[in-house]
Amino acid sequence: MVLSQLSIFLPLIVATTLGAFIGLEREYKNKPAGMKTHALVSLGAGFFMILGDHIFFNFANMGGSYDPSRILASVIVGIGFMGGGLIMKKDFQVEGLTTAAGMWIAAAVGVAAGMELYMLAFFVTLLTLFIFHIVGGFEDRFIRNR
Repeated sequence: MVLSQLSIFLPLIVATTLGAFIGLEREYKNKPAGMKTHALVSLGAGFFMILGDHIFFNFANMGGSYDPSRILASVIVGIGFMGGGLIMKKDFQVEGLTTAAGMWIAAAVGVAAGMELYMLAFFVTLLTLFIFHIVGGFEDRFIRNR
């Protein structure tokens, strides 16, 4: 039992690390939700998926109807609610959309890591950083400065 619980640590470490990398870019741009927030969102999402798996496999033989995808749906809704709190309207400008989207992606990365889909979680993290850094830089340089 201890060994199986120790094997749970790896997905949580991966989720936390990749979430922190996503938040690093937000931190660099001095946004309200940075490394800690993204790491915690990713860790929490991964942990909820592990708990969902655990509940499903422990109670599946009891004849009840349990669907682990309910936990995934709840994570998505909960993070959407948190992200909504980051979005503000200031002087006819909407701010916080990218940070909210980053937190939503960090949650998805956490879920993937929680399900031990490490390569997928890593790839999505790279794509997210590409969007934040490269696409965001392109947008700043060529679109917003026109």
